[in-house]
Amino acid sequence: MLSVISPAKTLDFETPPTTKKVTQPDFLKQSQALINILRDYSPQQISELMGISDKLAGLNAARFAEWQPPFSLHNAKPAVQAFQGDVYTGLQAESFSEAENRYAQSHLRILSGLYGLLRPLDLIQPYRLEMGTKLSNSAGKDLYAYWKPTLTPALNEAIAESGSKVLVNLASNEYFKAVDAKQLDARVITPVFKDEKHGTFKIISFYAKKARGLMSAWLIQQQINEPNELKAFDVAGYRFDASASQGDTFVFTRKETDR
Repeated sequence: MLSVISPAKTLDFETPPTTKKVTQPDFLKQSQALINILRDYSPQQISELMGISDKLAGLNAARFAEWQPPFSLHNAKPAVQAFQGDVYTGLQAESFSEAENRYAQSHLRILSGLYGLLRPLDLIQPYRLEMGTKLSNSAGKDLYAYWKPTLTPALNEAIAESGSKVLVNLASNEYFKAVDAKQLDARVITPVFKDEKHGTFKIISFYAKKARGLMSAWLIQQQINEPNELKAFDVAGYRFDASASQGDTFVFTRKETDR
């Protein structure tokens, strides 16, 4: 099965990667076109476009100016280890063996506002460009218009190569909206993670994001390839809840006492 996750705003380009086996992103030409647009924006315009502070806008203006292929381990880092944040805390990709890295290359994809679709070991340079950004471009008024025609066929190709016509959607709504799900040649299963709070199970963002990473790692380490096998996920206190699940929305719940 193929699974997809979102990127993260927090990046780590200081810690050396734990693998030297890296690849190049497939859509660098499209990324370069976006970079060219963004280089015409002043830091103040970037601040307004992205809703970020002047300091962050200045940092990202500098990143766009410095962005330059070709990528190597001297100027870039594998995406799955460069991204930090809650999902990647759960994923812990830096601890993967080489065999797990190879499996992840075929069974995990990262959606990205700048790079489109990334394999785990694809090299990236620092950036900030969320998929929901309303950046006018050659295809339309936002990044959804820009990436949707590319992402959907690319995911279909990756699904075919994964050996199972199932896509496990572990991405956020913001990012998965960039995919035309109706055109995917796959059954799409969306896991939902709920934690108990005051006797009620609800989605708590911090825990849910980390759980997406935990499941991503579990899928890779256990080499899960059948939809029903997903229901066996039992990590960090989460368990499949048949009564709360419906159709291809698989709900996993965790009691307060299990946190």
